[in-house]
Amino acid sequence: MAHSVRRHLRVEASAYDEAIRSFVPGYGEVVGEVARLVGRAGARSVLDIGAGTGGLSEAVLRAVPLCRVQLLDQDLEMLEQARVRLLPFADRTLLTEGSFFEPLPPHDAMIASLSLHHIACMDVKRSMYHRIREALPSGGIFVNADIVLPHEPAPRASVMTVWLAHMAACGIDAEAGKDHIKVWSKEDTYFSIEEEMDAMAVAGLMVDCTWRCGPMAVLAGWKGDPTCDR
Repeated sequence: MAHSVRRHLRVEASAYDEAIRSFVPGYGEVVGEVARLVGRAGARSVLDIGAGTGGLSEAVLRAVPLCRVQLLDQDLEMLEQARVRLLPFADRTLLTEGSFFEPLPPHDAMIASLSLHHIACMDVKRSMYHRIREALPSGGIFVNADIVLPHEPAPRASVMTVWLAHMAACGIDAEAGKDHIKVWSKEDTYFSIEEEMDAMAVAGLMVDCTWRCGPMAVLAGWKGDPTCDR
């Protein structure tokens, strides 16, 4: 069964942009950080893996006026939202229905936000990162913004406290927040930041964590020497 955000998050595609800011700490900052990294890398072509409603792509298109962005997603409802949203950038965007398990087209930069946690097996994720590296040119960049959770009980509890506090500040009480996370866990797998960075490094990328708040982190991986100022 193809992934459906409406089924998974229990929100309509049209409501995703507002809902995700309630669910995830610092989402607006995350989007800005990804766009900053792509701009510093001087990327002219970008692949948004699991692009959803196109919020991340829009940030990149605004921050990097010369770049073109290909949006890849298998959720047609989300892609339709992205199409409408990105009409002002229609000459610089390409919307593609498909899975990130299919061959990846070459681009100067690859970006992902809250999409690769749908890969449940770390061996499969390492393979994914290797395929991403192979699709990048020398000096290309991969930026992954996603949830990372420690395995140890005390650090994990600390991160979960931050996560639930954010949702509470957005009007989602603790029990409802816990229920959301429980439902998401049926399709989402959150590895630790150490596991994620190690997997990217094993794939041959030079890795750095450039932003983090509670469960959310931005990890950047360069193929070869970085061409941007971190």
